[in-house]
Order: sequence, then C-alpha cells, then structure tokens
Amino acid sequence: MGGRKPKVIPAEEETPKANSPEDKKEPSKKVKKSVSHRPKKVRGKKYQEAKKKMEPRAYPLGEAVKLVKGASTTEFDAAIDAHINLDLERDKPEHQLRSFLALPHSTGKTVKVLVFAEGEVAKKAQEAGADAIGDDALIESIAQGKLPDVDAVVSTPLFMAKLARIARFLGPKGLMPTPKAGTVTDNPADLVGQFKQGRIEIRTEVSSIVHVSIGKVSTPDEDLIANLKAVVAEVNRLKPAKITGNFILSVFLAPTMGPSVRVDLESLK
Repeated sequence: MGGRKPKVIPAEEETPKANSPEDKKEPSKKVKKSVSHRPKKVRGKKYQEAKKKMEPRAYPLGEAVKLVKGASTTEFDAAIDAHINLDLERDKPEHQLRSFLALPHSTGKTVKVLVFAEGEVAKKAQEAGADAIGDDALIESIAQGKLPDVDAVVSTPLFMAKLARIARFLGPKGLMPTPKAGTVTDNPADLVGQFKQGRIEIRTEVSSIVHVSIGKVSTPDEDLIANLKAVVAEVNRLKPAKITGNFILSVFLAPTMGPSVRVDLESLK
C-alpha cells in the first residue's frame, strides 16, 4: 500500500516564502477609477435626420438661422436659444457677468407682469400692459402664501418698504424687485413694455456660457438675426477690461429639441 500523496499546491496559490523581502512591503494602493454607469444618450430618428443635413462647420448667421429652424423636431412652436461660449475665468469676480437687455424684437414668449404702484403711475403701467396692479390687499394675500401667477414683478421705490415683509415669498421665485435687476423704478410702464417685448437676462453660468432665448421657430429670420446681434453686442460691452484677444469663443443656435448649429463669428459683426 502506498502512502498518502502530498497535496500539490497550484502555482497561483503558492504562498511567498516566510523570509522573502516581499513580506515586508506594504501592498500598493491602487486608485480606483470612477466609472460612469450613465447610459449613452440615444438620439431619436428625427434628431438624426436633422443632424445629417448639417456639416461640421460654422455657418453664416442667415444660413444658420434657416438651418436651426429646420432642425426643430417638435410639433409645437419651439424656442430658439443662443449659447455663447466666453473666454472667462469663473474664479475671478470681475469675470462674473450679469446684465439685462431689451431685445429689438419679441421673443414670442408671453410674460405676465405684476406692478406695485398707485395713482397715475399705476394707471400708465396698466395701459402699458401690466397684468396686475399690486396694493396692500395683495401684499397681505402674498404674506399668507398666496403667490400670484406672474413671471415678473416691478415696483416703485415707495412700495419697497411694504414689500420687505413678503421678500421671503418673492425672493426664492426670483420675483423680488431689486435696484440691481432694474425692477425698482419710478416709471414702471416702460419696464412693462420691455418685459412684453422681450427683456432678457444675460448671465454667465458656471461653465462661462451665456444661454438666452432669442425667439421662436415662427419668428421672422430677420428678427432672430437682429436679436442675436443685440445680445452679442451687449456681451462684448460686458467684456472685462483685462481680457485681450477673442472674448467670444463660439456661438451656437439650438431649438428646444434638435441639434445645434454653429454660427460663423465674422457674420455676427
């Protein structure tokens, strides 16, 4: 009878020798790479068909406007947005841009405006198209949490002390009138007209890009062109003094749903 055969340890299971210098080494710490498990976005058939009509280049403004209108994949009258990429350093306070601009032509968006004023000033604001005139009764209603369905709030300076008690309701909605936003004025009628026409806020985002709506697919081409040129002119006006060279790096037009079109910067001058 033969004795028990010794267990054979496979090579990959062999333990290192007791006196091996490798024993004294700490195992290397490998940095785990973060792997994104977000599924790749799949574009729809309409998007792909619209994209095929475009070349990977910048188009003159007039041609870009026609292309972006045709690129809309929605059944409704989609908005046309401009995305302006700027040469900014967001950690510098002077590179954080903010401005308000009354566009030369309507964006096609319906804006409901509430005005806090009284007497003749309130009457003129109403004639200019204000959707509601605020008074003490409305302030009391808002203080109870009943916020009116409006997109903008304008006030005369005399009403600001009264509005302080409802700032906590208006502020989070971006509706609290402030001198910085230009929504505190002695002549609210003019501001109502601007909101109805297409008053927009130009503001840099975290990625140093300005996003603004310049109209809709139904907006005449020439109106979209004029609106975009007005936005570009205002952005250039806001250029920090110490920035040299090209301030606007790129401009894209895009519908609410659909591919974007790059605009030739020379055609914007």
